[in-house]
Amino acid sequence: MEVLPVGPLQANCFLATDEGTGRTLIIDPGDEGARILARLQALALTPEVIIATHGHFDHVGGVRVLREATGVPFLALALEREVLDVAAARAEMFGLVIDRPPPPDRWLASGESVSAGSLTLKVLHTPGHSPGHLILTMPGGAFVGDLVFAGSVGRTDLPGGDETALFASIAHHILPLPDETVLYPGHGPTTTVGRERATNPFLLMLARSGPGRESS
Repeated sequence: MEVLPVGPLQANCFLATDEGTGRTLIIDPGDEGARILARLQALALTPEVIIATHGHFDHVGGVRVLREATGVPFLALALEREVLDVAAARAEMFGLVIDRPPPPDRWLASGESVSAGSLTLKVLHTPGHSPGHLILTMPGGAFVGDLVFAGSVGRTDLPGGDETALFASIAHHILPLPDETVLYPGHGPTTTVGRERATNPFLLMLARSGPGRESS
């Protein structure tokens, strides 16, 4: 698995690969589409699909380049449609320019799986940072977008953000995971559920409030 921090906000683009076949899921190509494409080619990887954990501009700025170059489908949750539609305009508000992402080729449903060779990721709807935010889970790991970070959680002050929903998503889909589960966040370093459970001040606060061990 490769991680490429891209763009001015250094969003993590993940190339999740089935080592046996080289088939690859491109997760959150936020910028520098040509660089991501070059890395795929250098590693002789075969892209299968492009997935956005959410539609904020720093996570989708490279989608168009990769979609046009590879022809593979672009997937996201339908509840993220409006966020995707305004991604380029929101980037301009921050003084940045991105290619407007193309419409998804297919809308994902929470609970379904996406595969590349023997690698299978389960899609889970985790609103809070944005309405249609999703995470992708597999045995031993999860790609968590901007839901939770090493030592922090996703912001909820952007349009469509919801603090109550964010903490509910963490309580239902992150805290019940085994401590050794590796979390691959949308920004910053990789961490584990156990490390965040023990040290993340936001998760400690959530655990004290009671619902941290609930499951959906």
